[in-house]
Amino acid sequence: MSKSIRYSFWFLPTLFLLFACNKSSLTVHLELKSTSPQISYAAEKLKELEQVNAIVFSDSIADLTIRAALDTINLKSEAYKIVALKNLVEVTGGDAVGLMYGLLEVKNQLKSGRETVENKEEAPNLMFRAIKFNLPWDSYRRSEALSLHYETCRDTNYWEAFLDMMVENRFNKLTLWNLHPFSYMVKTEKYPEACSLNDADLAEWQEFWHTLFRMAKERGVETYLINWNIFVSPEFAKAHNVCDYCLTGKHFVPQGDTSEIIKDYTRESIKAVIDTYPDLTGLGITLGEGMGNMTAGEREQWLLDSYIQGMRMASRKVKFIHRVPLSAGTSSGGTTSVEVEKMTRETLDSLTCVDDPINIELKFNWSHAFSTPHLVKVHGGKLNDAYWNPLPKNYYLAWMMRNEDFFMLRWGQTDFIRKHIATNVHPYVNGYYVGSETYIPAKDYITSLPGTSYRYAFDRQWMFYKVCGRLLYNPATPDEFFVEEFEQRFPKQGRKLFEAQAKASKVPLVIASWQNATWDFSLYSEGMLQSVVKDNIKVQKLISLDDMAEKTPMEPAYLSIAEFLANENNVPNGKISPLHLADSLETICNQVLRESKRIKPKTNVDLLYELSDIKAWANLGLYFSNKMRAAVEYKRFKTSNDKKDLDKAIEWLTLASAGWHELVEVTTPVYKPVPLTHFCENAPEFEELYFHWSIVEDQVKAELEWLKSLQSDKQ
Repeated sequence: MSKSIRYSFWFLPTLFLLFACNKSSLTVHLELKSTSPQISYAAEKLKELEQVNAIVFSDSIADLTIRAALDTINLKSEAYKIVALKNLVEVTGGDAVGLMYGLLEVKNQLKSGRETVENKEEAPNLMFRAIKFNLPWDSYRRSEALSLHYETCRDTNYWEAFLDMMVENRFNKLTLWNLHPFSYMVKTEKYPEACSLNDADLAEWQEFWHTLFRMAKERGVETYLINWNIFVSPEFAKAHNVCDYCLTGKHFVPQGDTSEIIKDYTRESIKAVIDTYPDLTGLGITLGEGMGNMTAGEREQWLLDSYIQGMRMASRKVKFIHRVPLSAGTSSGGTTSVEVEKMTRETLDSLTCVDDPINIELKFNWSHAFSTPHLVKVHGGKLNDAYWNPLPKNYYLAWMMRNEDFFMLRWGQTDFIRKHIATNVHPYVNGYYVGSETYIPAKDYITSLPGTSYRYAFDRQWMFYKVCGRLLYNPATPDEFFVEEFEQRFPKQGRKLFEAQAKASKVPLVIASWQNATWDFSLYSEGMLQSVVKDNIKVQKLISLDDMAEKTPMEPAYLSIAEFLANENNVPNGKISPLHLADSLETICNQVLRESKRIKPKTNVDLLYELSDIKAWANLGLYFSNKMRAAVEYKRFKTSNDKKDLDKAIEWLTLASAGWHELVEVTTPVYKPVPLTHFCENAPEFEELYFHWSIVEDQVKAELEWLKSLQSDKQ
């Protein structure tokens, strides 16, 4: 098997002048030497230039000829090359997807209003560039924040737009996740009772799936269905008196149901789905929450008896994603062990019924990959080397970059993604997944002001997807590319916006790197919140001063407050003290706020949101910085019992509270309280159903009053 393709990125001198001075429009002749759905898609996208640019496509002699052809000898898969010579631009691709990327690059250059087309060559650094997308039906969690996306996610117009975004940003895998997808896709001959849909409704659903998979394939995007186990449809559970937990929608299961009929139903479903949807690329599995009280070996055997056997029964081979075991024990909470990793590898090494390569998925730093670029843990704890020592022959590893930390505020930090790739791409790694478990980027219910250009939620986070996708394809993509993307949206503001956003986007990375979180709700960085237990239910509360003071950071370079106070006059080389961290972040945030004053949104609502989010991050960073200083003094006070230390802690926390109020002032005009799964999964038992920084401010004030009360007690 070939190793991951490395990147190349270079420019030759521009050879071709696009516009003559006396011309008001450009005529273009597109000459396709090869045909495929992907090439046809790119040609149609090129022709969209007629609608907004001074370009006319011609079937005869024109000012410019774009000649597109395959070159499978000199170019690798998904690579392309552009060579401009006088009035001819030659675009070649290592395959149809590479040629598609090349033609879309020409389009992007023409769209930007340049008077030249630049020679360019790129090849993918990573071949697995995936989006993790949780579906709102039979969803992993149940909340208003997920169910409100149902209609949008059933609309193929939405998927057309989302897939276009993926291609533009060079994501090439779409992974679709829910508890049990099969009853929405097929009605098996052996178990028709598992599907509650009548013939008309089933036909409608199947048309939806066929359209989605076909559109993805036309764009060079592979599609995968990934689910959790062991789950069945409620109808099947009722009919056969199995899986009683499937009637309640709970995803954490005390005892997995290993009934033989469930295994057989799973085999039949897998076979039917593969045979019914020829454009579906593959399947993926989770040995997870539905397998409570089963050992890792029992979970793996269940997989072999059901999924793998069903794949053997199908009429064609498909690709396979094997999420590594989330637990080395019988619980679903998360543990790791060398023995389980070796056992899983034995299974992977022996699988022959699937298309190579198999892909295994591991959560990078559990559910909070947007933290430190250093691998500290996966789901369950420290990762051993069993999966790559010795190097595998039939599978690759891909890191899951889970984002459970920012859904409302826009983010884009190119240096972080580049460093992440440089640090964590090894010969056995072929890619990344990017996405969330608790947020669906479909219906835009977060934007509250009228007048934006956004149709869907992912449009709001356009820079997030662009930074992740483009840099996964080519980490050498320069910052100038992203500056230009800003400039196309906001003329004369592009560089200022990019630089301010890049600096402000460090804030959630620092928060997550300090907080050292694990599962989804253990941290919500943009809200400065964490999960706590209230009346036996986990709810979101403000990260406390005590918690920050006692925290062992995730980032290896950060000194904990306890370590710092023990070595205050002799900080080890290469280590960052809490006060140094606070000073550095404060400097960045103050710089962002100064620079943001130069950006004037006027009547542009899109620009107003970009600017507001940048300011919000900066003010949140100031809150964190001053609270860090307060935590140092509070920790010192707990040891010294000296009132002077407590006074300093109160002084810093007072400044932090003022920063939070500025955060509220920035976000209140542009955001209303919104449902987020972190809050409303347990509704209606508690009042914290919606999130906004103004709601959290009551807790910010209460903590300051609590700290001041210690001062009164001391007196």
